[in-house]
Amino acid sequence: MGRKKKTVDRGISPDPKYNSVVISKFVNRMMWEGKRSIGLRIVHKALGILQTKVEKEPLEVFLKAIDNVKPNVEVKSRRVGGATYQVPVEIRESRREALGMRWIINAARARSGHGMNERLAAELMDAYNNTGTAIKKKDDTHKMAEANKAFAHYRW
Repeated sequence: MGRKKKTVDRGISPDPKYNSVVISKFVNRMMWEGKRSIGLRIVHKALGILQTKVEKEPLEVFLKAIDNVKPNVEVKSRRVGGATYQVPVEIRESRREALGMRWIINAARARSGHGMNERLAAELMDAYNNTGTAIKKKDDTHKMAEANKAFAHYRW
């Protein structure tokens, strides 16, 4: 147990263009080596591409895509006796959002394409339409939790 004071969440300032905290968090996860301006440019260009492809507001599409990818349950390893069980547990909202964003970014980075903004736009579009790698990752997580439902009584 730590002896120091508890940390205080200072919050995140909203994105300057779309005035959204979720986009700001997404940009922070996109960053490599502290290059926030490059991450911001990539996300804004990807949202611009989304606006041309879909007749809806790009912020709506983005939020719906993130919402589609968020997992509800995950499995955690739990040692009981000599055996290790994969125990399904519900996920709190902040972790759900973090996992969804991470999966979208990793899927976009793994894609083949002409630029990160186009790959990110394509992955967001797939997530919006409930297809793509990030959605597959969510479905796999849910299937694993469903398969290990018998060990739910080991929850702690």
